[in-house]
Amino acid sequence: MTETPRKHSVTLAGHRTSFTLEEPFWDELKRLARKDGRSVRALVEAIDETRDGNLSSAIRVHVLEALRAERGAGDPRARSAVPVTTKTASEPRARGPGRTP
Repeated sequence: MTETPRKHSVTLAGHRTSFTLEEPFWDELKRLARKDGRSVRALVEAIDETRDGNLSSAIRVHVLEALRAERGAGDPRARSAVPVTTKTASEPRARGPGRTP
C-alpha cells in the first residue's frame, strides 16, 4: 500500500513552516502528542529544536523510535525513543548546517 504524503503547517518560533507526512505517520504523531499531554505543534517544535536535518524526516524518525520504545525492552530490535526536551526561550535553537537561528 502506498500512502500519499500530505503537507501540514505549524508555527515554530514565530515562523510558519510545513512538513510532509504520510497518513500513518501523521496519525501516530497525533497519538504521541496526546499521550504526552501536549499539542502536535508543541511536539513538532520539540523535535525541530533537536533535529539535524529535514523536519519531515526527523518527525518520521521520532515516531519510529517511539513505536520501537513502546514495543518493549524485551525485544532486542527495540530501541529507546530519543527524549525530546524543550529548550528555554533564551537558548539558541539547534539547526542544521547553513541555517541561522
